[in-house]
Amino acid sequence: MIEAAFFLVNFNFYNIIAGVDEERSEGVNIVVKQTIAFALQSFNQLVWPTVCVNCRQSISETDNKLCKICWDRLVVCTGADYCRRCGRDAGRFAVLAGTCPDCQGKEVRFDSIARAGVYDQTLRKMILAFKNGRTELDSVLGFLANSALEGSGFYNDVEFFVPVPLHWSRRLFRGYNQSHVLAGKLKHPTAKISTDLIRNRRTRAQPAMASPAARAKNVAGAFAVRYRHEFAGRKICLIDDIKTTGATLNECAKMLKQAGASKVFAVVLAVAGQKNIS
Repeated sequence: MIEAAFFLVNFNFYNIIAGVDEERSEGVNIVVKQTIAFALQSFNQLVWPTVCVNCRQSISETDNKLCKICWDRLVVCTGADYCRRCGRDAGRFAVLAGTCPDCQGKEVRFDSIARAGVYDQTLRKMILAFKNGRTELDSVLGFLANSALEGSGFYNDVEFFVPVPLHWSRRLFRGYNQSHVLAGKLKHPTAKISTDLIRNRRTRAQPAMASPAARAKNVAGAFAVRYRHEFAGRKICLIDDIKTTGATLNECAKMLKQAGASKVFAVVLAVAGQKNIS
């Protein structure tokens, strides 16, 4: 209520200033507007200070949502070379080869993957918070996902973004699907978001599964496509927060290709290393 009242005060100040433009010289009005705008901005910052969306420490408005400490910690989790087939950390040779020792000889049903970073430290904490009610983190995590997409090599090919779906009961409990929120933050001139990949049965939480085989069995048959014709001949990009063993992405890619998709890519915020799978 108080914030709304101050908004009205701010709004009225600007209206008053705008109304006297015809009565004063342009130069004087600019100075007056700038002075009052600065005063109002300073007052608003005092009453409602901008805080880092991660650690909640006070920051200036130019800090782009995160304080310097959190940005520096986030950089540690991002930027490393990774295999474009499975998303795991890889050397330059493996990046150029398009595969790495982790995925060589294994079935990978999506055609390529882009990631923002590794599932560790600050990025891990932010993703977990984002999945558990801290939706204000969407701007920073959306920025990371968008950066991964732009550097993916398949940016220009994407025709549809498909968020990995939650079962309706889990979505109802959480209030949102974090993958759909991320998809909404992606910037692309033509690609559209589709929710026609659905989860038709509830599965056990993947972190409860110790082995890749158990995870694959857990999600087998858990997804379906509602309108198959929409994806026929199309290039699809799956959106998810975390890739661990890849079982969920593999099953989603399988269903999309059965529906006729010509290519299936994936963009994730983070890929878990072996120590972070459980």
